[in-house]
Amino acid sequence: MATIKITGMSCQHCVMAVTKALTGIDGVSNVKVSLEKGEASFDEKKPVDMSVIRERIKKAGFDVA
Repeated sequence: MATIKITGMSCQHCVMAVTKALTGIDGVSNVKVSLEKGEASFDEKKPVDMSVIRERIKKAGFDVA
């Protein structure tokens, strides 16, 4: 399981937005976003470039720490 730190999340809507953004990436599954920890964890069914992960998070309106 991979984990990435995310800044800018402040509510459950933020959690849902990040979850949706990461779930939409081919190869990513089992996405869990923690508002309290400010991070997202996920499984990779196949290798996924972290730049793609960061880009999707930024597109959703958040920053990668």
